[in-house]
Amino acid sequence: MSEDGRHGLTIIAFVGSVFSPYYAWARRRAPGGAADPHDHCAINVALYGEPRRWAMTERGRGKLFRDRTNLKIGPSALAWDGETLVITIDETTVPVPSRLAGTVRVRPAALTGASFALDDAGLHQWRPIAPCSDVEVEFSRPALAWRGHGYLDSNRGETPLETAFVRWDWSRAALADGAAVLYHAIRRGAAGPAGRDHDGVDERALALRFDRAGTVTPVEVPHRVMLPDTLWRMPRETRSDRPDGMRVAATFEDSPFYTRSLLTGSLLGEEVSAVHESLSLDRFAAPWVQAMLPFRMPRLR
Repeated sequence: MSEDGRHGLTIIAFVGSVFSPYYAWARRRAPGGAADPHDHCAINVALYGEPRRWAMTERGRGKLFRDRTNLKIGPSALAWDGETLVITIDETTVPVPSRLAGTVRVRPAALTGASFALDDAGLHQWRPIAPCSDVEVEFSRPALAWRGHGYLDSNRGETPLETAFVRWDWSRAALADGAAVLYHAIRRGAAGPAGRDHDGVDERALALRFDRAGTVTPVEVPHRVMLPDTLWRMPRETRSDRPDGMRVAATFEDSPFYTRSLLTGSLLGEEVSAVHESLSLDRFAAPWVQAMLPFRMPRLR
């Protein structure tokens, strides 16, 4: 998010894109579902505020290069120089084609080294690499420049998300001396009606505080807060110090299976702004949703 709160940016680099309909189709055709993840890569860029842009073009193995400090997918790339993650973007937006080009620099205050298993078998790992980072954004297409705060993490999985989870909610809030991250995943096989009744279900809940030195501290956030459904009737929830302590300030993304929102409210004794996401894997796996995805995620070999 920008310092003035007027702009937001999300960049996700996928190797084996978990939301790719092409990867899902390839797994169904491959013996034992063993499709090549390197043949389904993408860099997703979402600009919020004014102007607003979206790009997520999938590319095959021949457009992928990576080593210990570099990841290149098509014309876009990420490079780590030891202090800064430099992200070079050169993509085409959808649904209205236009060029999206610029450079984003992410400077972590510290690297945590922490990793958390999201499932009992440890097949899905989440790493909050740098929850406290300074961000510098410079786009030429469209013309846009700002500074703000941000977050860097990674997820790694050995099975499709929809086979392991029913849904999850995640949020990251900037604090005066760091950041707080809330993660609540409902694992496959035990969801209540519509994934909302969590009594006795198999869930993974994390509430973590990070300082700017990279120290990770588990915290208690006592109150579950149900947020308004989106236009696509996607449920959203989070936690707060108070039963009514969080509200939706803006909805950035509203799709049949995924939402991204800006929340404001009370967390760990502070008034905060938080970027929040809700993901329904039941919705994602539905045939009608899979049929819609290529319109948002074109593929180039």
